This record gives sequence, C-alpha cells and structure tokens, in this order.
Amino acid sequence: MCTAGGDTGEKLSNPSLEAKKQFLSSLIEMCPKWITGARIEKASMTINQGGEMVIETTPEHINPLIGFLKRYTNAQYRSYVSSCGVDHPDKQQRFRVVHNLMSLRYPSRIRIETYVDEFTPVKSITNWFNGADWFEREVYDMYGVFFTDHPDLRRILSDYGFEGHPLRKDFPLTGYKEVRFDAVEGQVVNEPVEITQEYRSFDYTSPWEVFPEDKRSDEPMIEQPKKEGESN
Repeated sequence: MCTAGGDTGEKLSNPSLEAKKQFLSSLIEMCPKWITGARIEKASMTINQGGEMVIETTPEHINPLIGFLKRYTNAQYRSYVSSCGVDHPDKQQRFRVVHNLMSLRYPSRIRIETYVDEFTPVKSITNWFNGADWFEREVYDMYGVFFTDHPDLRRILSDYGFEGHPLRKDFPLTGYKEVRFDAVEGQVVNEPVEITQEYRSFDYTSPWEVFPEDKRSDEPMIEQPKKEGESN
C-alpha cells in the first residue's frame, strides 16, 4: 500500500508528490512479492521535493529488489549513497537495515528498509554496489546484523576481540576496561580502568561533581581569614 507518511506540508496537487505516488504504485504492481509497504515522508532537500520515497521489503528480497531498482529503465538508481542500522529493542525484529540510493537520470532518492532479529542474516548488496562494503561492515560492527555473501565482513570501528555491539540500545554505557594504544608495546592493549569506580557516579545537576555521596558538601568551601594571634 502506498501512502504519504506524516505531515508532508505539501498539497496533494503537488506535481512532484503525485509523480512519486504513481511511481511507487507502479513498483508495487510490478514487484508485489518483493515490496511489503511503501510510503512518502517529508524531506527538506531540494532533490526530494514532494517527499522522500521509502520502500519496505523482507530480508530475502532486499537484494533482488535493489538490483531491479538499479537496472529498471524508469528508475535507474545507480548511485549508492549509504547504509545504516536502527535498533528497536521493543520489537521482535529489532534491527532496521536501511539502504539509500539515488537516481541521477531522474533526480530522486529512495530508501529501502527491512527488519531482522539478532539471528536472521541479510544478503549483502555488494554485488550491486561495491561502495556498500564498509557501510555493511559498520552495521555488522555496531548492531551485530550479519550480511551473507559479503567479501570481508569483519569489524571496522571497534577493536579485534571487542565484545558486544556499541549501538544496540541495551549496550552498557560504562564498563570496567579501557582500550588504548601502548606506544612501548606498539599495539592496542586492554586493561582495567584506573579511576576508582565509586568516582564514576555523576551528579546530573553538576556534571563536574565527582565526589562520593558521603563526602559531598553543598556548602561553598571558602577559607576564612585568620585572626591575629591564631596559630595554624
């Protein structure tokens, strides 16, 4: 079903908006098994006048759908922009994988989305766009989404042996180990955090406050001038 999502701020008679609605409707008619949903979202970029087109698909159909959008004469989305991930921990299929494409022949952008859980893989689109290589590696590193048929799927931002995926919503914000480069050893080392753990609790009303609760004082510490005759 093709809908205009959200408040587009555009009149329905907008030629660009109407053209995009017709284009999405034609895609749904041609690829009914590949497209599970389509919508148009508000966008501020000039190239997206009338809104940005978004297509939802299943993990097993995302690769052939992107190949179709690249080769289809009336689409020609031959310019790869980026890929990213989003974590929705309250959903069963918590990870949203997003690919952004652009058509220079028909100046427009389109977003292809699919949802997976922690165990469902997604077929890589590097067979269509070589530029997706590092972007898919970043999604794998930050969220743990596995891409099949990827030429070199390994971490790209975190260190070798890193545990967990930093952009998951349930990833802990603090830890007990730190990673740094040791110039003497000439390699990255993992070691316990040197700062005492009790000093890691921050007072959000005063972000510079680092003292434990039992040693804090809200009263200003002002040294009183000594009177004549007083000893230290």
